[in-house]
Amino acid sequence: MRRFLIVLILIMANALSASAAVWKNDLRTLFQEGKANIYAINIRTFSANDNNHNEIIELEKGETPGTFTGAIKRLDNLAMNGVNTIHLLPITPVGKLKALGTAGSLYAMDDFSTLNPQLDDKTNFYTVFEEAKMFVEEAHKRNIRVIVDLPSCGSYDMFLRRPELFSMGNDGKDVTPADWTDVRLFRTREKDGSINEDLFEAHKSFVDLVQRLGADGIRADVATIKPYEFWQMLINYARRNDPQFLFLAEASPAWGEPAAKEAEFTSYDKLVSAGFDGYLGDFMNYPKFTSAQELFNSYNEAKKLSERYGAKKSILLNFATHDDISPMLVNSNYPSQLLWLAATLPGNTYFVNGFMTGDFYIYSYANKKADISYTDDGYYYVHKGKLDIFNYSRRPGSNNQMLAQEYTIASNLKYRLGHLYKTEPVILKTSNKDIFAYEYHDDKNKIIVILNHNQSNEISGTVKYKGVSDFSMLLPIKSANGSITYEKGKFSVRLAPSDIAVFVFTTQYSQNK
Repeated sequence: MRRFLIVLILIMANALSASAAVWKNDLRTLFQEGKANIYAINIRTFSANDNNHNEIIELEKGETPGTFTGAIKRLDNLAMNGVNTIHLLPITPVGKLKALGTAGSLYAMDDFSTLNPQLDDKTNFYTVFEEAKMFVEEAHKRNIRVIVDLPSCGSYDMFLRRPELFSMGNDGKDVTPADWTDVRLFRTREKDGSINEDLFEAHKSFVDLVQRLGADGIRADVATIKPYEFWQMLINYARRNDPQFLFLAEASPAWGEPAAKEAEFTSYDKLVSAGFDGYLGDFMNYPKFTSAQELFNSYNEAKKLSERYGAKKSILLNFATHDDISPMLVNSNYPSQLLWLAATLPGNTYFVNGFMTGDFYIYSYANKKADISYTDDGYYYVHKGKLDIFNYSRRPGSNNQMLAQEYTIASNLKYRLGHLYKTEPVILKTSNKDIFAYEYHDDKNKIIVILNHNQSNEISGTVKYKGVSDFSMLLPIKSANGSITYEKGKFSVRLAPSDIAVFVFTTQYSQNK
């Protein structure tokens, strides 16, 4: 009897432990509050092993690409650096015909309901689906949410198999959107204007796949390419199973044209009204900004949309996505400036694998003829200065440890003082148009940001500010490479190109001092 009770107690303890470990998705709330610190990764390269260091993964020589099981080993590092959400670049199978690159573009989706076999760990007996599910579960154990990318178009291979899903031009030929030569445009409507049910069912199968994995949301690539009704139905379908399931639109106020004349165009605000929780800010245009106020325009627009639709909406601080060149190619200070801007602006932080340690994304093999290809493209197709999504390539990253440390510190700052960003920012007056400066404060805390928007030249000037009685009480959480002094109601600054300084004052800091 005693043995039976011991066994029963152990069973109950295990059951309670398992119950306590059950993940409860909170990603919509996290994102709506602007608290998501998102890191985008390409599983195919994230844990790749380039043994001979020539930057390309040569399968025939025993080198291995990234896998879900390999990615699990790197989750602790991401959690330690403050990442609380992973954006998985597409994990569906990729096309091999009319392909770009020797492994195929991640965005040339070849199937909606299965996972890319390139991501399977061949050293175990698990299926790639089981490995992906384990990855999501291990991320959740570390309080990291997972978003899965939904490509906007289909591969040429899929077009040949399932032509009923695709658009045809007036000339009777398949439609290549923009300059995306390896994909074809989906047909979203029937001739009578109704939704293409075959395409909608295919998208439902993608939602089913993602939710079976246990992931927390979907990022819709070029969401503008599909109509309002399509997204509204799909989002409602997904949220029947999980009300906290995030839908993030790749769309921006700066976008105003369809990807092809045969394509629909649904603006960012219409996508939000269909149920999307957020979209891109206009931060891809940051180098063209002319004032500090423009840093807040996207956030203010999201607040207006929230009021209009009676549901919280937020933005992505999209300074550096996989579609952008490495900030390292601008100047050595620029990555740090973007990092601290993301840490001190309202909205959700977003960076791509490799940014954390200063990858230039310059590949020695780029656009050269390949010895071996796994597609019909015989060249290592690469966009110069951008993350490689076309080949079996080295894992992203470099050796800029100072930037890596700043990433962690900046993430911690936003975690600790992010509530300040709900207060109205104060744009500070400066004597030089290239000096951007702003402040947040409440009764106990203060954040002051001063930066040089000029990417090429050192600048000098002043920033008017009367909210400091003792300059020594301001903690320079990020020091400028130039100099900043304070006297008689103004900061005098000399800043290097893309320089930035962040000062923090808290009651707690004051007491410690």
